[in-house]
Amino acid sequence: MTARALMLQGTGSDVGKSVLTAALCRIARRRGLSVAPFKPQNMSNNAAACPGGGEIGRAQALQALAAGIAPHTDFNPVLLKPETDRKSQIVVHGKAVQTMDAAYYMSHRDQLMGAVMASFDRLTNQYDLVLVEGAGSPAEINLRDRDIANMGFARRAGVPVCLIGDIERGGVIASLVGTKTVIDPADADMIRGFLVNKFRGDIRLFDDGVSGIEQRTGWPCFGVIPWLPAITQLPAEDAVILDAPLPRSGKGLRIAAPMLSRIANFDDADPLRIEPDVDFHWVTPGRPIPRDTDVVILFGTKSTLGDLAFLRSQGWDHDIHAHVRNGGRLLGICGGYQMLGKRIIDPLGVDGLPGEAEGLGLLDVETRMIADKQVNETRGQCALSGAPVAGYEIHAGITQGPATDRPMFTLNDRPEGARSPNGRIEGTYLHGAFAQDGFRRSWITRSGGRGDFALNYDGEVERALDALADGVEAAVDVDRLFAEARAPGWHPGTA
Repeated sequence: MTARALMLQGTGSDVGKSVLTAALCRIARRRGLSVAPFKPQNMSNNAAACPGGGEIGRAQALQALAAGIAPHTDFNPVLLKPETDRKSQIVVHGKAVQTMDAAYYMSHRDQLMGAVMASFDRLTNQYDLVLVEGAGSPAEINLRDRDIANMGFARRAGVPVCLIGDIERGGVIASLVGTKTVIDPADADMIRGFLVNKFRGDIRLFDDGVSGIEQRTGWPCFGVIPWLPAITQLPAEDAVILDAPLPRSGKGLRIAAPMLSRIANFDDADPLRIEPDVDFHWVTPGRPIPRDTDVVILFGTKSTLGDLAFLRSQGWDHDIHAHVRNGGRLLGICGGYQMLGKRIIDPLGVDGLPGEAEGLGLLDVETRMIADKQVNETRGQCALSGAPVAGYEIHAGITQGPATDRPMFTLNDRPEGARSPNGRIEGTYLHGAFAQDGFRRSWITRSGGRGDFALNYDGEVERALDALADGVEAAVDVDRLFAEARAPGWHPGTA
C-alpha cells in the first residue's frame, strides 16, 4: 500500500498548522481512512513519550489521538529541544543524539533528510493518507538551501502543499501573496491552494480578500475557517500561548505557576486549567507570585540549571520560600522537582551548560544529570490516595535523598518522587498525572480545594477534537482539499 500525502505549511509560526492537521486527521478517520500525522522537523520542549520508546513533539501525539492511533517516533523524526537561546538538543527517531548550536545545525541539517525520508517512507507504506505539517514558513528563503521542514521536504518527497494564513495576526493578504512573491517559482508550484484561519465575525466580509489573494497568486481558496473555541480545550505545544496568561477567576483552589524561560511539558497544567473549582494562573516574568496562592507548581524545563538561575533572577525563589513559610503547598514536576532539592549537578552539560548549583533546598534530595536519558510511558498509583495514574517520564537526571523515602507515587512497582515530612511539598518526574481524573480530584481535595466535580478530562479532549473537526469541515471544502493529496513522488503538472 502506498499512501497519498498532503502537506500543510503556514505563512508563519502559530498560524494553526498543528490544530488544523489534528482536525483533518479526525475528519479523515471519520471517513474511514487510515491516516497518520507527520512533521519532518519540530522545535518544541513539549514532548510526549511513545509506547515503543522515544519522544516526539506533543502536537504529533495529539494528532495521533485524533487519527485514532498510538504515538510513534516516525510521526516526528527530528525534534529540536532548545536548551539556551543558541543551543538545542537534537532528537532523531525519538533518541537524543547530541546538542548543537543554531548556526551549526542550520548549516548541517540537510544531513538529517535521510532520517526524515526513512520515517516518511515507512508511513506511506502503512496508511491510506499521511498529513504532513510544516514548521515555521516556506518564505524563510535564507534557510531554504538546507531546508528539511517545508519546501525542502515537499520537493524531495513529492508532496503537494496547502498554505495557511492567520487573519487574526493581521496582514493575511500580504503574508499569502508575499509568500508567493519571495519563494522560488518551483516551490510555489507545489502549493495547490490556501486556507485562511482564525476569522472572527462575518466571513462574507472577506470575500473580496479571498478574490484578491486568488488573483494575485493563482491559488484557489479551500476555505475561510472561523476562530473555533474548541482550540482552547486542547493541549497546546508552543509556549507562545503562555504570552497571554489566563486571568484569575477569584474562585476555588488558587494555583500559580511561574513561566520559566525554558518551560517544558506545560500541558501538564491543562486539566487543572479547565477544572471548574480551580483558579489557575501563569505568573509572567517581572511579576511576583501572588501572596494569596494556595499551591505553587514548578513545571518542567529543558535546562534546569538555566531556569533555576532565571527563577532567582525574577525573585521567585523568595516568593516560593515565603509561600512555604506561610503554610502554602508546593509541587515540582520533572525539572521543577529537581529545583526543589538541595543541589543539582551537571558536570557534562547534559541539560544545558555544564555546572552545578544549590537548589531551593525545600526537599531533602540531590540531582545528578547523566547522559542516559529516560523516556518511557508508565503507570501505577498515588502513594497517598491509591488513585491510579498513568503518564510518562522524560528526564536525564537521577534524584536521590531521604525525602524519596516518602514517595509521591508507586510506578511499575517502584517508589517515585518525594514529599516533605509535613506533606506540603511534593516532587515527581511523572508527566500526565493530572489527566487522570481520580488522582486529580484527590490531589485537589488534599490541597484544600473541592475535588467533587465530575470532569472527564480525556472525554473533554475527545469532544474538543470532534468539535474542532466539525468546525473545520463546515468551513473547508474538504473533498477538494483531500483530492489534492497525491502519492509520494508527485510533481506539478502531473495528474
